[in-house]
Amino acid sequence: MVGSLILLWPLLVATEFRPLQLFDAQSREPTLRFLATMVPPAIHSDFLQLVIRESWRTVAIATAGIALALLVALPATLVSVRVLSVSALSGRMSPAAFLLRQGVRWVLILLRSVPELIWALVFVRVVGLGPTAGVLAIALTYGGMLGKVYAEILESGDPTVAQTLLRNGSSRLQAFFYGVLPQNAAELTSYTVYRWECAIRSSVVLGFVGAGGLGQQLDSSMKMFAGGEVSTLLLVFILLVGIADFVSSWLRRQLG
Repeated sequence: MVGSLILLWPLLVATEFRPLQLFDAQSREPTLRFLATMVPPAIHSDFLQLVIRESWRTVAIATAGIALALLVALPATLVSVRVLSVSALSGRMSPAAFLLRQGVRWVLILLRSVPELIWALVFVRVVGLGPTAGVLAIALTYGGMLGKVYAEILESGDPTVAQTLLRNGSSRLQAFFYGVLPQNAAELTSYTVYRWECAIRSSVVLGFVGAGGLGQQLDSSMKMFAGGEVSTLLLVFILLVGIADFVSSWLRRQLG
């Protein structure tokens, strides 16, 4: 415990972590005033219609982003995994195949090392405000994440069937669909569903930089100090994440 505090203290000093500022009079009074405006939540019909539309848009951003991420991750996985390499059957991968495999892996590292929030800021400048920036941001970051984890899942499985198929003249795709995918399908699907759940949460955060959905509306309501609207949006967001978590858990149980 003492050792942990000794290690943690320089980090707290470096980050200028001062939690007592939350209880300072200058911080406490405006905070309490804003919290008071959050009760009761805004429930007028026009606003609720807007919330429903933005909630659907948030789910659509996450789902479209994951779909595009799969278009990035699946080909990259097929190229980067050693278990599907024809040249590696002899025990040593050819230099060209090795360089291609490493190049794809570095691309995946680049994609996932840049947070989706940064990608969203870039795409907002390129394509303007709206859901397109959010979809592209999720697609790139999650494409890198999915590609990395998919490759690790496939590499950890039993390569015997895939290698036998490759030695008998099967293509890389045939070896994937008949040798690797059947034994790893449940784990791959489970991780994909989990990432979709995470993408829903990310899509709300991306809205704060103009990428559409609930986040953009929440940012607008906060800037207008509309506490009732903020309260409603937060409640809907919690409900949305809860539904996504339920769907994700249900799908994992079906796959298990």
